[in-house]
Amino acid sequence: MQRIVRLLSGLAISSLACAAAAQQPIIYPARGQSPERQQTDTAECRSWAQQTTGVDPVALAQRMASSPPPEQQRGRLFRGAGGGALFGTLIGGAAGGHWGEGAGIGALVGTMGSGMRMRREQQQAEMQQQGMQGQASSELSTYNRAVGACMTGRGYTVE
Repeated sequence: MQRIVRLLSGLAISSLACAAAAQQPIIYPARGQSPERQQTDTAECRSWAQQTTGVDPVALAQRMASSPPPEQQRGRLFRGAGGGALFGTLIGGAAGGHWGEGAGIGALVGTMGSGMRMRREQQQAEMQQQGMQGQASSELSTYNRAVGACMTGRGYTVE
C-alpha cells in the first residue's frame, strides 16, 4: 500500500514538472536581440513576474515535491477483523453457543468494513492531491503569462 502511495506521489510530481515545462512560454528575439541580451531580459522578466504574481516556481516545485504522502495506518484490517471476531463471538455465544461461527462472521464483517473505510480515505487523499496539483498548475500558468507579457514588452515574440 505504501508503495502505491509513493508511486502516485512520484507520478503527481512528474506530471507537475511536465505541465510546467509545457506551460513555459516560447520566446523568439523578434528584434534581433543577441542570446546574451535575451538571457538577461529573461532573467529580469522572471524576477519581475515573481514579484508581481507572488509565485516562485522553484518554491512551488519544492512544495509539491515535499507534500507529505497520505498517512498509512498499518494493521487496520487485522484490528477490524479482531474487533469483528470479538463482537461476533459474543453475539454467537448469546445466540445459542455458536461461538466459532459468530467469530468467523464477525471477523469477515470487520475486515470488510475496515477495507471499505481504507479505500474511502485513499480516495479522499487522491482528490486532495489532485486539488493541490490543479492549484499549482494555475499559479504556474499565471507566472508564465507574466513572464510572457514582460518579454513581449521588451520586443520579443512570445507563444
